[in-house]
Amino acid sequence: MTRQAEIRRRLEAAFTPEALEVLDESEQHRGHAGFQDGGESHFRVRMRAAAMAGQSRIARHRAVHSAIGPDLMGQIHALALELEAPA
Repeated sequence: MTRQAEIRRRLEAAFTPEALEVLDESEQHRGHAGFQDGGESHFRVRMRAAAMAGQSRIARHRAVHSAIGPDLMGQIHALALELEAPA
């Protein structure tokens, strides 16, 4: 399973999001620190989930990092997060 697919699987299991995008942006970082041939080093997550309601931005980020887990987080160089709760 790719890192991108594993991130998606873990976030879906933890948050049951209404909307979820996991984008591999690695190619945009070619030549920068942390770039790995084959990609899968730089990701952007856009997620809307009821579980985010009432949480601060920091709490949301911590919850996502925890759901992804230290094993997978240790394999990712960069993770941009755009998180929101439903209106």
